[in-house]
Amino acid sequence: MDRQDPARPNFAEAPDAAWIESVARATIDRLPPAFAAHLGDVVLLVEDFADDETLAALGLDDPFELTGLYNGRPVGEKSAMDSGAMPDRIHLYRRAILEEWIETGVRLDDLVAHVTVHEIGHHFGLSDADMHALEDSVED
Repeated sequence: MDRQDPARPNFAEAPDAAWIESVARATIDRLPPAFAAHLGDVVLLVEDFADDETLAALGLDDPFELTGLYNGRPVGEKSAMDSGAMPDRIHLYRRAILEEWIETGVRLDDLVAHVTVHEIGHHFGLSDADMHALEDSVED
């Protein structure tokens, strides 16, 4: 009997928020220690879509256009004067991620990892090239 890799399941129905969160957390766990040390206070949220206020602030009409979002101040911009500030948050938008997965055919765990790393990159103020290098470092 063929045993299926649990990290790459054959879905009978759309993966839920808990599955996407587990893949995102596994991605975070594979980050180099220098990055992981600064992510302890970052909140990871998986929601179906961004809310209307967020979409409007970004000038987006279609909620499927936004797969993830970082809210907060990049690590290099933080100061001791930030007390009382809300914790930094990484939002992953499940339905938009699933739509991109269907459209592109890329493995879903790879797509979730990509979006997660991209949003973590914003937390660190990284360039796109730096984000790609970080993504390469967490690949299986």
